[in-house]
Amino acid sequence: MNPLSLISRLLVPILLILHFSALAEPLKPIPPGAPLPVDRFVELAKLINPSVVNISTSQSMGLYGRGQIDPRDPFFNFLEQFMGRGFRPPQQKPLTALGTGFIIRDDGLIITNNHVIDKADVIQVQLAENDETLYDAEVIGKDERTDLALIKIKAKKKLPAVTFGNSADLQVGQWVAAFGNPFGHGHSMTKGIVSAKGRSIDELNRFPFIQTDASINPGNSGGPLVNINGEVVGVNSAIDARAQGIGFAIPIDNVKSIIKILERDGRITRGYLGVYLSDIDKENAKSLLNLDTTDGAVVTQVQDGAPADKAGIKPYDFIFQVNNHKVKSAEELIRRVSDLSANEKAVVQLYRNGKKMSVTVKLGQNPEQVFTGGLGPNTKPESSLDDYGLGLSQYSSKLAEKLNLKNLKRSRPVIVNVARNSTAYRSGLAPGDIILDVNKTPVYTIRDAKKHLERGRVNLLRILRGEQVFLVYLRP
Repeated sequence: MNPLSLISRLLVPILLILHFSALAEPLKPIPPGAPLPVDRFVELAKLINPSVVNISTSQSMGLYGRGQIDPRDPFFNFLEQFMGRGFRPPQQKPLTALGTGFIIRDDGLIITNNHVIDKADVIQVQLAENDETLYDAEVIGKDERTDLALIKIKAKKKLPAVTFGNSADLQVGQWVAAFGNPFGHGHSMTKGIVSAKGRSIDELNRFPFIQTDASINPGNSGGPLVNINGEVVGVNSAIDARAQGIGFAIPIDNVKSIIKILERDGRITRGYLGVYLSDIDKENAKSLLNLDTTDGAVVTQVQDGAPADKAGIKPYDFIFQVNNHKVKSAEELIRRVSDLSANEKAVVQLYRNGKKMSVTVKLGQNPEQVFTGGLGPNTKPESSLDDYGLGLSQYSSKLAEKLNLKNLKRSRPVIVNVARNSTAYRSGLAPGDIILDVNKTPVYTIRDAKKHLERGRVNLLRILRGEQVFLVYLRP
């Protein structure tokens, strides 16, 4: 080999390393009042695009999607009698969707919106528009209320990660750029300014949004909003369909704290009062509660042993404030409590018999909270049903304490592990679910559960989750 050829072969990987290293560094800050370089957005695109990924998902319609036969329908049993027990309705084509994410760590950790990957059976990631390689992604954690999700891919190489900025430092009028995959058009970049800060849309997100006129379209969800220095200041999340140039991003300062919890626990544990609530009109507020206001919610029932019960909250109490935040309705009260964590103390202000009171409640964990399949406490199952992706253990006081299970008069099989993308996962089963019946037959042991599960057909499971009982259809 001649010397020139050897030098060229050595220089190529060196240049690649230098180029890769530059991706992790933000651009040189522009001093206040200085002119914007003409190639600034060109450099911004070169810096950020390698860290932006396209996310494609597919979701099975299941055995009884639109236009299909629901096995709960008596007609299904009628058909089984004549078509045989192996009869199954035809499958529908899976639903597919596209979104965006961005790499936040070089080992393949990616952040996106929860609504991009929620309920997906298959999640695949494309690193570059001209790269046909698709990586299967694993869900690390997700949360509907904050609309954030963490996924991870194994790329067998270090990947270029973004640099976080500080959304608190943003000013209205400041240049920003949005990156994403709008309408499936691959890596795209739009620019604009910060139009407003602190846009509170409680129905959409726990955190007040950054509003921007940088174009955000369907497919941009989960992509980064970046400042002029190449630092991520937000996660593109929503648009106002009624207007042009109004997009919303989740501030990165709020995202940073959520990332740690999602990676550690896989979910955000929501606060729980344990009360049933109702709104009230002016007439009933006056006659029933002797109040001149309807801003709040009336307690219609308190669950025995719930945090509210332990704190002394009673039916007909009228709650109007939580931790110095006024609430105008039952829905707003639920959101306010859900934004707090389990085991956190909340100061609840209420009227009782016309008198104002303040009650401190140690919140519990919401028993209706949906667990992320395959996540949850690190509990080794006593027995596994690999065909369904289930790990089971027998109920015990030790297990009940570990998984925060309801006290049972008689032992039952407990789901302690659900494999991601498994049959059980797609059916909605989760760690902590207690199996009461299998195909309408009560089960008390793991052996019972295995005995009554029938291969090759839809199995009906009655599940206890917290205080709620559900019917789950476990597909073959």
